Amino acid sequence: MASTDARSAAGVNGPTRARIGVKTLREDRWWLAPAGTFVVFAAFIVYSTWRAFSGANYFSEPYLSPFYSPCLSNECVPGSSDFGQPFGGWPLSPALLILVFPLGFRLTCYYYRKAYYRAFWLSPPACAVAEPHTKYTGETRFPLIAQNLHRWFWYAAVVVALVLSYDVLLAFGPAEGESDGIHMGLGTLIMLVNVVFIWMYTLGCHSCRHIMGGRLRHFSQHPVRYKLWGWASKLNGQHARWAWFSLVSVALTDFYIYLLATGAFDDPRFF
Repeated sequence: MASTDARSAAGVNGPTRARIGVKTLREDRWWLAPAGTFVVFAAFIVYSTWRAFSGANYFSEPYLSPFYSPCLSNECVPGSSDFGQPFGGWPLSPALLILVFPLGFRLTCYYYRKAYYRAFWLSPPACAVAEPHTKYTGETRFPLIAQNLHRWFWYAAVVVALVLSYDVLLAFGPAEGESDGIHMGLGTLIMLVNVVFIWMYTLGCHSCRHIMGGRLRHFSQHPVRYKLWGWASKLNGQHARWAWFSLVSVALTDFYIYLLATGAFDDPRFF
């Protein structure tokens, strides 16, 4: 077991590190990426926190905000509870019953870890840029050891994605004042694009790739899992892209439904 002195010397001032006095020798604008990540993440945190705690303006028939789906509290507005209201005594916003699962999935995601470790904790802020911390313990202590829950959050994220897919099907239904039948509005398309991005992000997850093909000694004996592993691997190659696309799309989808619910404008209906 490493001694205390050895652990404390494992940071940028460790005995095996080059003795370079400056923060970095890079001459490019290396700070743009972590700064941009910080701004976008901070904006999403502020917006999603406001919307999650507001508990209002999240349903405009037939559209339900992804922040509130499924809506399981008796505080849900009429028409928004497609799976019942099992949490009848819940005193807070209905979104707080649901968001813990997609939020936990994203917080423990391998890509997001890299992004916010660099942007918020400067650990390190960029490649070949010294971090300000004098020691490194990795994800072996609380709270970062909880990152190991990522696989379990993935299972919950799949359930959430299925529910959001069902919401898209409902979005092809009639809005208030329309007759029965299949209808489609701009909100339908926005929700459809959002759920596609969410599925691309969820199925391209590193844990999904491991679940599909991990611990197999012979792919030839498991052709179905090998095919699924191949598909997940292709999505995994663009995991960062789907992570960003889905993060932005879920916020825009919620904001669009918020505008409809507040009466800012009417949803354009195509048929």
